[in-house]
Amino acid sequence: MEKLQILHLVGSAVSDFYCELSRLYAQDCLQNTANPDLYEFHIAYVSPDLRWRFPKSLDNAEIAQTPSVSVPEAVAVLIQLQIDVMVPQMFCLPGMTQYRALFDLLKIPYVGNSAELMALAADKAKAKAVVSAAGVTVPAGKVLHRGDCLSVSRPSIIKPNHSDNSLGLSLVTETTDGNAALATAFEYADEVLVEEFIELGREVRCGVIVQAGELVCLPLEEYAVNPETHPIRTYADKLKQNEDGSLDCAAKEKTKAWIVDPSDPVTQRVWALAKQCHVALGCRHYSLFDFRIDPHGQPWFLEAGLYCSFAQKSVISMMAQAAGISLTDLFQNMVQMAVAGKAGAFGDRPKIAQIDTKAETYSALR
Repeated sequence: MEKLQILHLVGSAVSDFYCELSRLYAQDCLQNTANPDLYEFHIAYVSPDLRWRFPKSLDNAEIAQTPSVSVPEAVAVLIQLQIDVMVPQMFCLPGMTQYRALFDLLKIPYVGNSAELMALAADKAKAKAVVSAAGVTVPAGKVLHRGDCLSVSRPSIIKPNHSDNSLGLSLVTETTDGNAALATAFEYADEVLVEEFIELGREVRCGVIVQAGELVCLPLEEYAVNPETHPIRTYADKLKQNEDGSLDCAAKEKTKAWIVDPSDPVTQRVWALAKQCHVALGCRHYSLFDFRIDPHGQPWFLEAGLYCSFAQKSVISMMAQAAGISLTDLFQNMVQMAVAGKAGAFGDRPKIAQIDTKAETYSALR
């Protein structure tokens, strides 16, 4: 059997920050999913000047030494490489939308959700509207534009409508300067979402994968929050910058996140809603959703993060591991679905299923 030619699309068309974030996760993926018997990996690295490079590794020195090429020249290289499947590793908005669309035009299949769906999910307000129409409970909210007056009930959450990792997010209370919070959010986007603040019980994330034609819900990941001292998660809870300027994943520290025991009553409620979200949005291959659990145990949809880099530290990878699914098996399953061309909402309309999580696997991860 011939090896699959797999391209990892890395970097950012927007900023050095997103370039480094992409490189961080992609490097982990390359190291931990490599299988010379099955795959031949290639790297395409996009920089904010919109130039492409095809380095042999994701070492910073290697990237810097690799000659850059224009978009037309890069397309010629992609055609010459005869890529079987692309793995998206770009986290900026153009990377999740326009660059995926380029591979649609080239008829090169890729793992994960379509460019159209990524554009929808990146608009937090529109994603909320879609899942709300499907019967999922969401916080009330409205979108503000520059120049709009801030007139909202307090407490409220103010955040950029098109931004990740809690950049520009603020909790506005009676003692908070709402205009300052609004100005901070506008530093990251031209639209700002003002949402009802959901009183805190817990905050969890749920992953869904397609496996053997079925929708499989993975064990939940819970985040460290506290209604008194730490009511919301901020950028510092998710990423941190090392002394050398590189990024690292603060959210993977055991004090900040952990896998929820599947016997926890909240699991079944969140799983049911995650399936509704997956279906309503028309996801393929996998999906990932954040939920806030109020003091009465009611889950509220917060947002969809429909990407996975297949690094060991990726959320879906960690959830799959908790379910007894190795990263290599997860990656192979996703690649096979992409190669098979299972497009559309579900490919071949997978059935709804739950995974049988092994207690000993869960215990080991705790």
